[in-house]
Amino acid sequence: MYAPKLKKRTALFAKLREIFRRNVSQPVGKVIEMINPILRGWVNYFRIGDSSRCFSMVKRWVEKKVRRHLMRASKRKGMGWKRWSREWLYDTLGLFNDYRVRPQRFPKADPTPHVT
Repeated sequence: MYAPKLKKRTALFAKLREIFRRNVSQPVGKVIEMINPILRGWVNYFRIGDSSRCFSMVKRWVEKKVRRHLMRASKRKGMGWKRWSREWLYDTLGLFNDYRVRPQRFPKADPTPHVT
């Protein structure tokens, strides 16, 4: 299996960006409720294969967007790197965090020799 193509990643970012844009005035909890199912589905679809680098990029991008949303809500500048820990984003806010890649399972070969 291969990593998700750039086109698929770009489509995911566009979908998430639209949610963040449309819900600027909404509480961050509501925004997270909207983006979590999208992230979960996308990650589950691409989980088997060589996706770990792509997943870490998506994770960083989403985390940055959530921090930006929080900072705008509190009418502050910056990204809030010192203000909110990663653990707080994932544990307290409940941001999706299951970016594990599963190894691809191949069917086992038949041990009995085939005689023709």
